[in-house]
Amino acid sequence: QVHLVESGGGSVQAGGSLSLSCAVSGRTYRRCMGWFRQSPGEEREAVATITGYGVETYADSVKGRFAISRDNAKNLLYLQMNSLKPEDTAMYYCAAGKILYCNGDYRNAADYSYWGQGTQVTVSS
Repeated sequence: QVHLVESGGGSVQAGGSLSLSCAVSGRTYRRCMGWFRQSPGEEREAVATITGYGVETYADSVKGRFAISRDNAKNLLYLQMNSLKPEDTAMYYCAAGKILYCNGDYRNAADYSYWGQGTQVTVSS
């Protein structure tokens, strides 16, 4: 089992920055990890993912603005969000993948078994 707890959400004006953190506990191994977001009435979408070996992927909408990172020694996952836009407003979730030693490109929510409770990010114009 893997337990995930997000922190760092909040409200910010457009152009501002926020940093999200996710504390990971349990049988973490080198699972792929990801940040997803979901707005009311929308499907959950991958914002950024990172393999167990540090390879990152980003949604086109956040490339150049967001950065995902992980500290395997501290069991922490991060998402640095810069130049925020109103369309970034959503509930943000961290997730841990199904594969214990993961080095592939997994951006589908169905590839992730464990989820945090979510943290709200609101960007005003």
